Amino acid sequence: MKRVVSVSLGSSDRDHKVRTNILGIDFEIERVGTDGSIEKMKELIKSLDGKVDAFGLGGIDLYLYAGKKRYIIKDAEKIAACAKKTPVVDGSGLKNTLERRVLKYLKSTNWEFKNKNVLMVCALDRFGMTQTFEEFGSNMVYGDLMFSLGIPIKIDNINVLYRLAEILMPVVKHLPFKFIYPTGSKQNQHKLKYAKVFQWADIIAGDFHYIKKHMPKNLQGKMIITNTVTTKDVEFLNKAGVDTLVTTTPELNGRSFGTNVMEGVLVALSGQFPLSEEQYEELLDKVDFKPRVLKFKADQLGRELAHG
Repeated sequence: MKRVVSVSLGSSDRDHKVRTNILGIDFEIERVGTDGSIEKMKELIKSLDGKVDAFGLGGIDLYLYAGKKRYIIKDAEKIAACAKKTPVVDGSGLKNTLERRVLKYLKSTNWEFKNKNVLMVCALDRFGMTQTFEEFGSNMVYGDLMFSLGIPIKIDNINVLYRLAEILMPVVKHLPFKFIYPTGSKQNQHKLKYAKVFQWADIIAGDFHYIKKHMPKNLQGKMIITNTVTTKDVEFLNKAGVDTLVTTTPELNGRSFGTNVMEGVLVALSGQFPLSEEQYEELLDKVDFKPRVLKFKADQLGRELAHG
């Protein structure tokens, strides 16, 4: 049996463990939250190093991308360095491959993205999805300054976003990660902000913690494209009036795990690390992950239209 452990900076309330079979291989997949403690993350990785097949870094990014430029978040780099034997992934390999494929899959099933208003809460974190929305001709607002840095300025031009990243990321990458992303118990806090841009959007896409932390109570008719959601999160979005929820990773025992977890699964399957973009694409073809698409009705939890 192969074992993949996502060590997360997030809340332990969201911990989950499943056993499943992928391509004839048994897997134990586990998510362990450390309630905002980087030191606990380091200790856990050290204790399991060499005993599991892959680590996922949850609740923190190792890499952020702006165009062809890659920025390394220093807090995450220190955590990843605690593993001497076991590969560590942060999900960026799948954000560049799987998430592009998800939008193309949705388009092939008659979802239309051209001229749709799309709020991407953090584009540097979901560069593959961002570039695909651009390719499809969506009207974009990038919330990187608003959601990550608390600066109430929306960006509607991807080249402006990339230029700002060149200016800001050399400083931002050294900041404690808790300053740019909700960690631990802060993931359960809600502070309404940017209601106008939420209401402008037809589609709200990107990291779920950014979405949930600031969203209005009423998102009637909106489409959410995200990754990690629990059963409670699904209920929460249904009550908010969301029309459609898409999770880019498939459901496993009632839970969609993060891209870091599923990337860890692919690394464990291959027995190689690091993997090239071509290798990720080949593995995704074999595994054939499909997104979970939930179409809600106003008076019920929702019915599943498709899932992997």
